[in-house]
Amino acid sequence: MVPDNNWASNIAADALRAAHTPGGSVVLTREFSVMGTIAHIVLVAGTDAMMDELVDVAQFLNDRWSRFVSSSDISRLNAAEGASVDVDPTTVALVMEMLAARRLTDGLYDPTILPRLIAEGYDRSRVDPSLRTELPASAHWPVDTAGTTVSGNSITLPLGMTLDPGGIGKGFAADVLVTRALELGANGALVEIGGDLRLAGSAPDGENWHIGIEDPHNPGQHCARVNLVDGAVATSSTLTRTWEHEGTTRHHLIDSETGLPMASDVVSVSVIAVSAAIAEVVAKCGFARPDFLVWAPSLGTAALVVHRDGSIAESENWKDYA
Repeated sequence: MVPDNNWASNIAADALRAAHTPGGSVVLTREFSVMGTIAHIVLVAGTDAMMDELVDVAQFLNDRWSRFVSSSDISRLNAAEGASVDVDPTTVALVMEMLAARRLTDGLYDPTILPRLIAEGYDRSRVDPSLRTELPASAHWPVDTAGTTVSGNSITLPLGMTLDPGGIGKGFAADVLVTRALELGANGALVEIGGDLRLAGSAPDGENWHIGIEDPHNPGQHCARVNLVDGAVATSSTLTRTWEHEGTTRHHLIDSETGLPMASDVVSVSVIAVSAAIAEVVAKCGFARPDFLVWAPSLGTAALVVHRDGSIAESENWKDYA
């Protein structure tokens, strides 16, 4: 397996350039590595101490949610083979979010798909190949999640069920960090982690946050722009986060019906939602549902898809954010 090191989304750079609009408050920015990708934080009327705490929180979440860290809550849950595991409260919240997202998307988002990802060659960290996901012999897919139980900070997964936070973990982390930034006293905050972006509060220009949507066929260029007051944008693409496995190029978007990498005329999906976690999981569905651009608004989201031939299509409500 040879990882493609160019998979990191440029949406972060787009957002940061957009954040530095004239006529607003003092803006602080920070770029750092976490969750196997590059993260960016923008604070409006924030402080360096606030920024330091947010970076620490991001690393704390990584250490509890990464499937490549053997001591993480997720790794211990995956290795438990039906036994109860005590975890951090943030992990309880994440697991509940994952199960709720599965219900929201009628199973198109499947947090238990990890055995198939491993089978397709995504068993090692993109940034440190020495870090490897190990699953117990009982791990399998598909699996019924109905036996999952949560009691306080204790979680029990059914025998054979394993979890991969993947994209939803990055989105949920962005949601957590923006909430914390405002609690700390920032007037506004934007957090982007691996293409999942959450923002809230005052924008740098005192009006809207202006976000560029990257053109997957022309990295560094925009195919659309949106204006938000409070909300999230997530972009997923089959052209990024790829690797070679058994002589073919694979990607991380697994079809929850076949267990194989999604084969679709759609190469990129962007979704606007109330949270980055929801935007992330709904975006994944854009590669599988033929009626996606009609279905997405029924969930309170707006969507844009880019096809392999470069054509673009939008949900009817996308224009509300243009």
